[in-house]
Amino acid sequence: MTVPLTDKEVWLVIHGMGLGATFLLAYAGGLAGLWSFRPEWVTVAGIQERTRRLSAGTWVMAIVAWLTVISGTYIVYPWFRAWYPIENVQLSFWHTFGMEWKRHVAWFAPMLATAVAYVVVRYGSSLAHEDKIRRALIVLFTLAFGAAGVAGIFGAFLTKVAPIR
Repeated sequence: MTVPLTDKEVWLVIHGMGLGATFLLAYAGGLAGLWSFRPEWVTVAGIQERTRRLSAGTWVMAIVAWLTVISGTYIVYPWFRAWYPIENVQLSFWHTFGMEWKRHVAWFAPMLATAVAYVVVRYGSSLAHEDKIRRALIVLFTLAFGAAGVAGIFGAFLTKVAPIR
């Protein structure tokens, strides 16, 4: 017998499995796009096409990252906080470390993803000739992925240890 999801569980699925997983999975495409954005690997027409795709992809990822942290901070976290007060000794580690990471460090993911998207749009097709800038964008992109990935792992642990009711 299947039990229907509650409204809170639906928001958890949207937040974590929908938005969060979309951002994390799209990282591979964005990384491949940045890595292969080289004039020796692509024709002039290919650079134009990849510029549009990379621009659209990085902006979509930045928007998804913002929606993920906003929904987590302002929709999901208040439910967790209301149900499990900080005084709960069993959850003290998860709250002090895991939830604090999610509440603070996870905000770096959309900020860094937005910075990458802005630079991709700003430099456009000339980014293919700027190796140092491309490498810096790959580093920023990877830091965004890392912050979101760790937040996602802690989110999964927190949901297992202290499910929202």
